[in-house]
Amino acid sequence: MREDPTAKAKRVWDSVAPRYDSSIGFLERIQFAGGREWVCSRATGDVLEVAVGTGRNLPFYPTDVRLTGIELSPAMLDIARRRATELGVPADLRAGDAQALPFADGSFDTVVCALSLCAIPDHGTAIAEMARVLRHGGRLLLLDHIGSRWWPVWALQKLIELVTVRTAGEHMTRRPLPMLAAAGLRVTDAEQLKWGTVERVAAVKI
Repeated sequence: MREDPTAKAKRVWDSVAPRYDSSIGFLERIQFAGGREWVCSRATGDVLEVAVGTGRNLPFYPTDVRLTGIELSPAMLDIARRRATELGVPADLRAGDAQALPFADGSFDTVVCALSLCAIPDHGTAIAEMARVLRHGGRLLLLDHIGSRWWPVWALQKLIELVTVRTAGEHMTRRPLPMLAAAGLRVTDAEQLKWGTVERVAAVKI
């Protein structure tokens, strides 16, 4: 019987949690340098971080935001809660699914999602949910690896994806930005780095 994609994601990230910080640290220095700072520094007001993971964004938020975070994996969430305590960051960190956010419409001024849309089973639904919980004029901030528009790099990503999608549900060639307009979001700032494999996006709900 085929495993439910969301249940698979939860199982995979629970298993990865103990070594996630050490494995992602290298990639952050080489591929995603400055990305967390870029998205978090733009957050204001009531902030929701979707797929908070082990809380690696926590040091980069402005001190005056009111932060809520959700995470599918209990093991990742436990690490995030410990990190928040160690850093003295007041945050409401709770279990939740990005594809069915447990919040009313228009609950937040800012929604942040960093390095996670690549692994959320239905990323289109997740984007729609993030837009739903934003207030009008609220800001969505995204950081992720995406499919390059340079075909030799895209071809390599596609080959890697044949393994990563099957084993971990992680996609290398997704491009979330074109989906934002359909969710009622207008892109105000976007940049692609590292041969078009990394994207930073700021968008507002219109």
